[in-house]
Amino acid sequence: MRIKFHYAWVIVFVTFLTLLAVQGVRLSFGAFVQPWEEEFSMDRGTISLISTLSFIVYGLSQPIIGKLVDKWGARIILLISTFLVGISIFLTSFVHHPWQLFILYSIFISVGVGGASNVAATVIVTNWFNKKRGLALGIMEAGFGAGQMLLVPGSLLLIHWFNWEVTVMILGVFLTLIVFPIMLLFLRDNPHDKGLLPIGGNSKVEDTGKQKDFGKAHSIWKVFRRKEFWCLILPFGICGFTTTGLMDTHLIPYSHDHGFSTNVTSAAVSVLAGFNILGILVSGVVADRWSSRKMLFYLYLIRSLTFVILLYSHDSTLLLIFAVLFGLVDFATVAPTQLLATQYFKDYSVGFILGWLFLSHQIGSSLGSYLPGLLYSHLGSYHSSFYFSILVLIISSILSALLPEPYKKMKAHTTEEIHV
Repeated sequence: MRIKFHYAWVIVFVTFLTLLAVQGVRLSFGAFVQPWEEEFSMDRGTISLISTLSFIVYGLSQPIIGKLVDKWGARIILLISTFLVGISIFLTSFVHHPWQLFILYSIFISVGVGGASNVAATVIVTNWFNKKRGLALGIMEAGFGAGQMLLVPGSLLLIHWFNWEVTVMILGVFLTLIVFPIMLLFLRDNPHDKGLLPIGGNSKVEDTGKQKDFGKAHSIWKVFRRKEFWCLILPFGICGFTTTGLMDTHLIPYSHDHGFSTNVTSAAVSVLAGFNILGILVSGVVADRWSSRKMLFYLYLIRSLTFVILLYSHDSTLLLIFAVLFGLVDFATVAPTQLLATQYFKDYSVGFILGWLFLSHQIGSSLGSYLPGLLYSHLGSYHSSFYFSILVLIISSILSALLPEPYKKMKAHTTEEIHV
C-alpha cells in the first residue's frame, strides 16, 4: 500500500528550520553577555539594554509584519527577514564600538527576527492545514526549542574554543548560505501554488489569504473590547517576560554567578531545550484533543513552581531538574494560545491578531530582559526578579481559567441564530 505524502509537511519542516535558525540566533544572546561585557567594558545593565531594545523593536514590528504578510504573503516576508538576520549577525563581527552593536543587534537583527517569527510562519502553516493544525503548529514551534538546543550551547562552545567574533560569522554563514536557499526553493504560501488542497480540504471557517475587511476602525475596536483578547494577550506578555526575556537572557549569567562551569551550563541549556521541544510537540497534539484554556492554566502554574526550584538550585542536580521542568512548559504555551486566537477571532485577519499577540509577548520579553539586569546591577542578585515572576505567572494562570471554551461560544451563537 502506497502512502501519499502531502507537501504540507515539507512546509512544516521548512518553517521549523527557519525558526530554528533565526530564533536560535536570537536565543543565543545570553551566550554573548559576558564576552561583550569584557570586549566593550559594559556592565550587565547596559548589555541587558541591548536585549531590551531588541525586544521592543521586535515587538513593535509584529502588527506591521502581520499587515505586510496579509499584503505580500508570508513567504516573501520570511525570506527577506532571514537574509537580513544572516547578513546583520555576520557584520556584528566587525563591530568596534558599543553604539555599533546597539544599531546592528537592536535594530537590524531585531527587525529580521520580527519578520521571521511566529506571525508569518503561523499564517503559512494555517493556510496548509485545516486538520491536524495543532500538531503542525507544535512542530513549527519546536523550531524555537531546536534552535535553543543547538545554537545556544553551540555558541557557548564556539566562544569557548575560538571567540565571539568567529561565532557570529559562523551563524551568519549558516543563515545566508544554508537556510535561505532551502527556504527559497521549497517554501510556498498556499496549497494552490502547488496545485493542491490543504490537509483536511477547503474550509469556509478560515482563509488567511483573504479575510474580511479587518482594517476598519470598528472591527479593530471590537477586538480590543473582547475579554478573550485581554485574557490571551496579558498572560502571553507575562510568558515573554519569564521565558525569552528573563531566562534566555539571564539563565547563563545566573549559572556562571553560581559557579557552574561552561560544560554544566551548556548541559542545562541543552536539557532545557530538548525538553522544550518535547513540551512543544506534546502541547500541539494535546491542543487538538483537549481544552487549550485548561492547558494554559496548568502550564503557567507549573512554570511558577519551576522558579521556586531555580531559587534553590545551588548544585548541578537541581539546576538540571529545573531545566527539565521549565523546558516542558517553556514554549508549550504558544500552540494553545495560537489555536485559541484562531478560534476566538476567526472572522479577523490571522496576521493582524497574531501581530498584536506577539507584540505583547515581546513587550514582556523586553521588560524581562532589562529589569532583571538593572536589578542585578543594583542588588547583585536575581532573587527579586524570580519572586516577581512567580507572582505574575500565578496571575496568568487565573486569567487563562477565565477564558470561555471556544465550542461553548460557538454553540451559544448557533442558539441565538435559531431563536432569531
